[in-house]
Amino acid sequence: MNKINKIKKNTPNLYLSRSAQKLSGSPMFQFLAKAQALERQGKKIYHFEIGDPDFDTPAHINKAAIKAIESGETHYVSSMGMRELREAIRFETKRINGFKPDIEQIIVAPAISFIYFVTRCVVNPGEEVIVPDPGFASYYSAFDFIGAKCVGIPLLEKNNFRMSPADIRRSITPKTRLIIINSPHNPTGAVMTQKEMLEVAKIASKNKIYLLTDEAYSKMTYGQKHNSPAIFDKCKKNIIILNSFSKTYAMTGWRLGWAVAPEHIVKKMGLMVETLISAVPPFIQRAGIAALTGDQAFVKKSVAEYRQRRDIMVGLLNEMPGVHCLKPDGAFYVFPNITGTGMTSEEFSRFALEKAGVVLLPGTNFGRHGKGYVRLVYASSQKNIVEGMKKLKKALEK
Repeated sequence: MNKINKIKKNTPNLYLSRSAQKLSGSPMFQFLAKAQALERQGKKIYHFEIGDPDFDTPAHINKAAIKAIESGETHYVSSMGMRELREAIRFETKRINGFKPDIEQIIVAPAISFIYFVTRCVVNPGEEVIVPDPGFASYYSAFDFIGAKCVGIPLLEKNNFRMSPADIRRSITPKTRLIIINSPHNPTGAVMTQKEMLEVAKIASKNKIYLLTDEAYSKMTYGQKHNSPAIFDKCKKNIIILNSFSKTYAMTGWRLGWAVAPEHIVKKMGLMVETLISAVPPFIQRAGIAALTGDQAFVKKSVAEYRQRRDIMVGLLNEMPGVHCLKPDGAFYVFPNITGTGMTSEEFSRFALEKAGVVLLPGTNFGRHGKGYVRLVYASSQKNIVEGMKKLKKALEK
């Protein structure tokens, strides 16, 4: 008797749908809960598991939201997003990607929601989505819920974890409906080249497949220019940009992002936002306007700090026995190879937490090709990084 039938037998009319039973959520929050339990017991814990900047949201952004609330901007607005914010995103797209989309191509919502919205709009249950493996864990959870089949493209250390256009081409079948790329990449920090990006765009166009480019870390690169495949069709035919305020402006708790897409997809996603969210609160959107149009000194300063933290963390990881770590070109993650320790990714993660108080995530949380790796986030102070890495090194040496 399968699981669903057992549930039906025990509670004849009270059982979860198949889609609900497939939901797995985000593993990083599960690790966080375990770490917090140890903290309550008095243990010193070093957090490198969640991609949440340790900086405060810049003051001018906070003030814009407070002013909006005090001015009474606490009611419904357009499900597509306030026009002023969408106009700001038009100019931001020009700065980042080199073209200015039509306002009808822009929609505002929590960035992570667009993974579900886009997939739901263009992929039927049983059809295929090509994704990087390892990749952002929420991709897989959304696909499982929808019933889409996930086709992972291995990201190899020997290729600096960049997604290979040739591997994408070989993985296309008559059921492929969507390709997702992510650069700078979570969890490896890899940054794809302009040549690779344009090649993926050509592959998608030739095969009449939608291409979602996740650019949440587009401003977080270190000596490597961000490239976007969206320049290929200016998001008018089959390419969709996902972007976010969360990491760049330390606004993870604001839950604000945007998509630039072909107009027919934006219209459908607007109906989804209208149905599921109604709209992003106007005072939050005012904060977004302030972020894009205001002083950008915070972005420059924080990226410079992240670069220093990256160099410190990579250097200390490479001093540890059995550990080898590439220096990533973007985002704020490192993805060291830990096979030399003789431990699996899961064993290493438990060891780091229990023996050194260091919280990190097993690479397998991001896909089966994360086997033999772990992910650490350097969105923590240099002091914490040095202390945590030294404790982990000492534990490994024992």
